[in-house]
Parts: sequence; C-alpha cells; structure tokens
Amino acid sequence: MTATDSSGRPGGPGDPGIPAGTFGAYDVHDGRAELAPGTAPDDPRFVNDDLLPVPVAERRWTTYNFAALWVGMAHNIPSWMLASGLVALGMDWKQAVLTIALANVVVLLPMLLTGHAGPKYGIPFPVLARASFGLRGANLPALIRAGVACAWFGIQTWIGGQGVFVLFDKVLGVLFDVSWADASRIGGQPWTLWLCFVLFWALELAIIYRGMEALRRFENWAAPFVIVGALALLGWITAKAGGLGPLLDQPSALGWGADFWPVFFPALMGMIAFWATLSLNIPDFTRFGAGQRSQVLGQSLGLPTTMTLFALLSVLVTSGSQAVYGAPVWDPVALAARTDNVFGLLFALVTVLVATLSVNIAANVVSPAYDLANLAPKLVNFRTGALITGVVGIVIMPWKLTVTPELYIFTWLGLVGGLLGTVAGILIADYWLVRRTVLDLAGLYRPDGPYWYRGGWNPAAVLAFAVGGVLAVGGSHSAPGAGPFPEDGLIPFLKPLADYGWAVGLAASLLLYTVLMRRGGASRSSARSS
Repeated sequence: MTATDSSGRPGGPGDPGIPAGTFGAYDVHDGRAELAPGTAPDDPRFVNDDLLPVPVAERRWTTYNFAALWVGMAHNIPSWMLASGLVALGMDWKQAVLTIALANVVVLLPMLLTGHAGPKYGIPFPVLARASFGLRGANLPALIRAGVACAWFGIQTWIGGQGVFVLFDKVLGVLFDVSWADASRIGGQPWTLWLCFVLFWALELAIIYRGMEALRRFENWAAPFVIVGALALLGWITAKAGGLGPLLDQPSALGWGADFWPVFFPALMGMIAFWATLSLNIPDFTRFGAGQRSQVLGQSLGLPTTMTLFALLSVLVTSGSQAVYGAPVWDPVALAARTDNVFGLLFALVTVLVATLSVNIAANVVSPAYDLANLAPKLVNFRTGALITGVVGIVIMPWKLTVTPELYIFTWLGLVGGLLGTVAGILIADYWLVRRTVLDLAGLYRPDGPYWYRGGWNPAAVLAFAVGGVLAVGGSHSAPGAGPFPEDGLIPFLKPLADYGWAVGLAASLLLYTVLMRRGGASRSSARSS
C-alpha cells in the first residue's frame, strides 16, 4: 500500500509534488482512497462514525449485491402500478413499457456518475455534496432529499400496510369466516388497517436499525424471492385465463400523433423522477462497493432491465385478470386476494411484505438517515436518523399523493423530479467537470479546508440551484380542476418548460454551476487543495 496524494501521485508529507492540504489519504492499487490512520477529523459539527469514509477493507459489495439491491427495490407495488397509471392516462401497454424503459435508461447515467465517488472515497451523499455546496450548504440538498424520502417512506408503508390488511383479511375469511374490514373505524379506516400499518412500520425500522450489513443480507435473498413471487402470480393468472387475454390488443387512446407527445414527455419526466431520488444518494450504497466495476455492472444490470421487465410483467398479469374477471385488476394485492387458496394467499402476503420492505428500507430510510446525521452529527447517528425518518414519514401523511394518476405522476413526481434534477446537475458538474473526480478527502470534514467557501456555503451552488429550480418547477401547472397548480402555471412564461422539469433542472444547474466555478475564485482556491 503506497501513500499518495488525493490525485493518486505517490508521496508523503512534505513531498513537493503534493499540493498543500491533500495528505491524509492514501490509495490502494485499485484507486480506492481512505483516510490515513490517525488522521480522521474529529470536529463534532461535521463528523461522526457514520459520515466518515468507509475503510477500504469494509467495501465488500459485489456486482451481485448491487444488482440484487435494484431487483429488490424495483419489484414493489408502486413500480408495478406505474404502467397502470400510464395506461389510465391513455397509453397502450407498448407505449407504457417503452416510456418506463426509456426513463430508466436515462436516469441510469446520473446514477453511475454520482455513484462513482462511493467506491473511490467511501463517502455518503451528504458528504459528497459538501464539495459543491460547502460544509454547511450541503444541508440544503440533503434536507430536500430527506424530505422526499420521508414522503416516499410514508407512501410505501401505507401501501404495504394495506397489502397486509387485504391479504390477511382474506385469509381470516377463508379459514374462519371472519372479516377484519368490519371492524370499527378510526379516521374513516378500520382500526385493523391502522394496526397492520403500524406493525409494518415497526418491522421496517427494526431491520434498518441493525445497520447496512443487515440490509445487504436482506436484499440478497429478498430479490430472488420477489421475482419468484411475481412469476408465480403470472403463472396463476395465465392458467386461470387460458392465455393472456385481450388487453395486449387494446389500442392506445392517444395514438402516436399529436395527442401522444403532450402526455409522453411529462410522463417520461415522472418516470425518471421515480428513481431520481436514488440518483442523488446512490453514494450511500456505492461507498460499500468493492470497486467501480461492481457498482457500474451491478446497477446497469439491475435497474433498467428490472424496471422494464417488471412493467411488462404487470401488463401481462393485468391482461390475464381482464380475461378472467372481465375488468383489468391493476393492483397486485387486489388480484392476489381474488384466490381462495390459503397457501396462495399466504405466499402473496409474504411476497408483498418482502417486496415493500425491500424497497422502502433501501430507498427511503438509508438516505434520510445519513442526511439527518449530516445536519447534526453530534446528536444524530444513522440509527437515530432512521427513527426520525419513520416518524416524519407518518406525520406528513404523504399517501394522499396517490389519489389520482395526474396528482401522482404529474404533480408529485414532476415537482420532485425537477428539484432533484437540479441538485444532480450541480453534483455531476462539480465532481466530473470542475474537479475531475479529485477530492481532498480530509477537507470534506474540516472547516479550515477547501470546501468552506463563504461561511460554509458555496454561493455558486446556491445560485445554480435557485436558477435551475425555478426553471424546472416554476411553470408547474395542472389541468382544470385536476391539481393544486394554476392552469397557466405558477410562472406562466415558464409553463412550456414544466413538462421537462428533471432535464431542465439538471442541464441548467450543471451549465451555470460549471461557468460560475470556472470564472470564480472558489474553484481556484479549491483546486490548490485538491
């Protein structure tokens, strides 16, 4: 093992070939950097054990681990219902699957670009954000990401609790002729539904409380189990239907002409936004990677292929449901509940549990746990952050966002995608265009280091975020009577950009941040130390 500066040049303290302030990291033969023994920063305002770089010896996630992570996260009820939402908007199954496939190919690129810093430096997303936003400014993107994750956590937990309620109610009905749905109501819902919801919530936090290694082991076996469950559902409905039914032959209500594109582009941005959250905080996972090859191959094999196949599978199963029941049943839980076979119901119940746990823990608890730890490292560690996420995710009641496809895809996913695309543009510009992947590892934790900027904030990043965010979401609008935004847009002249929010935010912030940093003194002072 050879001591180097953070750009990989051999040397040590006092070596004239090493810029000042870079020693404190050394590279292993495969280009993975870590803090030298005895040099870990200890300022409690910016450091705790969960935010420090993962030691090279503990970066063990392989290609399979990353692929399994994505298989486990992609196979969940909201993913299954994405195609149904697009069909409800007028697409046929081919258009819906194509839209989802293209969106996941597009979002894979920023996923890989931001994920690069994980195996190389072993740092989580909020620490990576310090390089561009500043040690204090990193809390801005971190809290935005945490807020989105808390909302997703609530949505997924509610859906998972509903799944458990529906299937368990069916089991009780078959075995004992008892219905939980007849229980007294609280807040308009049976108290038994709230019980399932709370128990499901507690199970999620119990798993994540055991840490990232427990998550890796859970995802390893959850991924193949969920695949088997989805294929079993396909086999069951195909056998009952005697074929895949007439849905595959149903024409698009939009066609491929002038009516299609006004729906396609905002829907594409919404599908991108579905995983845009992970394109930011993917370093939270890749920091445990055994190398760049593991994270690149694992994510490339796991994300676009899984989401496309899952969308196709949902359409095929729904097609069979139309042949059997005379109407398409898009909700896999409602479809599974149609059987009276106790074993089949129990298998579906376990599959729903595993699928929803898999995505919610990985996608919606890990990130805000780190983000909240970054806000107050002395008071909040990873486990405390996870518990806070669980509480906030319930208090804000975000499940109401899924009431209609328009509200879910255009308003919620579109707004979120625009803001997160803006942050992604800044991260990519800083790491790849400004710094060429070279960071001062110890400086990410020091207020006297190169990422302090002005009082801990980088004005270039804040300005790029503000401009990109306004351009991305300023024109947000709703159809008449279909949403919370004015029909003409929040800022009318920006309305034409609203349907491309994620792309507009990413491109605008990336370009503006790059120009500001190359023209300003921040990049030059940082370059002398990195």
